[in-house]
Amino acid sequence: MDITSSKDGGILTIEFNRPEKKNAITAAMYAAMAEAIGDAEGDAAVRVILIAGKPEVFTAGNDLGDFLMNPPRDQDAPVFRFMRALSGAQKPVVAAVAGNAVGIGTTLLMHCDLVYAADNAKFALPFTQLGLCPEFSSSILLPRLAGYQRAAEKLLLGEAFHADEALAMGLVSKVLPVDQLFDHARAQAAKLAALPPSSIRLTKHLMKDHDVAAVNAKMLEEIRHFGAMLLAPEAKEAFSAFMEKRRPDFSKFS
Repeated sequence: MDITSSKDGGILTIEFNRPEKKNAITAAMYAAMAEAIGDAEGDAAVRVILIAGKPEVFTAGNDLGDFLMNPPRDQDAPVFRFMRALSGAQKPVVAAVAGNAVGIGTTLLMHCDLVYAADNAKFALPFTQLGLCPEFSSSILLPRLAGYQRAAEKLLLGEAFHADEALAMGLVSKVLPVDQLFDHARAQAAKLAALPPSSIRLTKHLMKDHDVAAVNAKMLEEIRHFGAMLLAPEAKEAFSAFMEKRRPDFSKFS
């Protein structure tokens, strides 16, 4: 299975499991993750959600072939169901990130509560490079985390950055050797699972509630623009260049 999920010790672990494709995410994978998070929210035995990838790669972001064949056309698309499930999760979410975390592999972290990165982690938000705009409320959340100038550098240029910079920006909680990452994230999740669940949920709610309306509104705004830009000439040129393994040419666009 490309997404595996398991419950143990009050922790639901969701793992990207498509290493031969660098854990690139398909619509079916988004649907599976949305379902798993929804199930965890309704299961009293689950206290914490843990999201992880492989030691070599967290996720390369969207599977472009699948994405182009199944573009998200409305708010019921699997990717948007996943976004709503993760951003609206009442239970704490822990992420363990090793290797590349591209696109939504980085933006999903902004909706997690504890994020741990391996020293081989590499983050990227290449939306403008693809003729698109930011998604998953990253255009509001990243400036709040990192400050406008740092966020602008990452979102406008779309260039990759490493774990130490992600730590300095406030995107991750701690950087660890890759062979210690999952055990540490699991141990932190276990600490949360052992605490009073109502206290944990309320504390998360109190920290995030004032942002919910703004985050949801920004997500919807981004979805609207993202959908329109996906069909525009700039994105078509970017995707064609990617598939043809050539450098895109945006010189004819104004």
